[in-house]
Amino acid sequence: MATFVASRKRRKTAPAPAKPGVDRYIQLVVGALLAFGVVAVYSAVSFLAETKAGGDPDRLLLRHLVRVGLAVGAMWVVARIDYRRLARWSLPLLMGSLGLLLVVQVAGVAFGGATRWLRIGSVVFQPSELAELALLLHVAVLLTRKQAYITSFDRGFLPLLFWILVTAVLIGIENLSTAALLTAGTLLMCFVGRVRVLHLGGLAATGVVLAVLLLLSSPQRAARIEAFWGVKLFPHTQAEEVFDPQGEGYQARQARIALAMGGLTGVGPGKSVQRDFLPAPYNDFIFAIVAEEYGFIGALGLLAALAVLLLRGFLRIARHAPDPLGFFLAFGATTLLVLQGWVHAAVNCGLLPVTGLPFPFVSYGGSSLVANGVLAGLLLSVSRRIVLQTEKGEVG
Repeated sequence: MATFVASRKRRKTAPAPAKPGVDRYIQLVVGALLAFGVVAVYSAVSFLAETKAGGDPDRLLLRHLVRVGLAVGAMWVVARIDYRRLARWSLPLLMGSLGLLLVVQVAGVAFGGATRWLRIGSVVFQPSELAELALLLHVAVLLTRKQAYITSFDRGFLPLLFWILVTAVLIGIENLSTAALLTAGTLLMCFVGRVRVLHLGGLAATGVVLAVLLLLSSPQRAARIEAFWGVKLFPHTQAEEVFDPQGEGYQARQARIALAMGGLTGVGPGKSVQRDFLPAPYNDFIFAIVAEEYGFIGALGLLAALAVLLLRGFLRIARHAPDPLGFFLAFGATTLLVLQGWVHAAVNCGLLPVTGLPFPFVSYGGSSLVANGVLAGLLLSVSRRIVLQTEKGEVG
């Protein structure tokens, strides 16, 4: 990659300063989001406790704390593994995760009307989260290996196209929002990896066609899009359901009410009213609950945390990565984390149709928390390698 090589030559004469240890800003932001998430989830989980924990929110809080511990453990372990070793397993991990996605279609566990989970003993998890991580690793590996002929369609772009589309389709069957987010993130990785814009445009167009086909196969998804636009678009939906005040648009309206009630400083911690009206206030709509209880200032704080992740991930870790693989991994991990948070906030503000995307490190959940911990661990692994290179007197 010409631009990457040129930038490496410039830094030989003026290496970037680095302090011993992994990136402290990433660690602090992730730790702050996890801690704040515990408080926010405890406040928002009361209704779920009434239906699934015998009215005991402390039981669900303990479950969330265990998952937070798993996320921290995943981040700690991945941060201490050389990301180049992880990259060697990208293809087996991707193929294994795609196999699990196929198993979901046969023996998946349904929650909330969606079949996205697998149960192994007492453990329930989403294979889509593993597929997301595996695809990120493999796309970074392919972009690194194929830089000499990345503009070629058959040798450079076609392998990327195959794995991205296969993964997106298998995820999108049950989870269109995650598939769309993953496709957008990998497209951005390909763009900075010098893939031709014409090829990327073709991939984007193919993604749109597949998304429409998936919408046509699911009246519920199609009705959600129609409710957002306020227009009847698809022949297989019922108008009375689309425009029903208690139907598909209900969640978005309740979220906007929560934001309006919060004002500048909020109604106070634990005093949310909308948590009793919003479906999944502890997960899909945690941003709205934070805005209600802590106001515009609290919501802005969450967005500021995403901004720190973006700046450190792009300008510090990816920019000074010791090799192209580290650059692509840091760029991709940062993109997926920040995009997920932006989309979650946009949905809660009524700027996008309702999706099932959680806010990274804050929302209640198991698979998503651990997967985000792995993404943060990848960032820290790359930043740790920058430090090691600097301490040895090498470039970066």
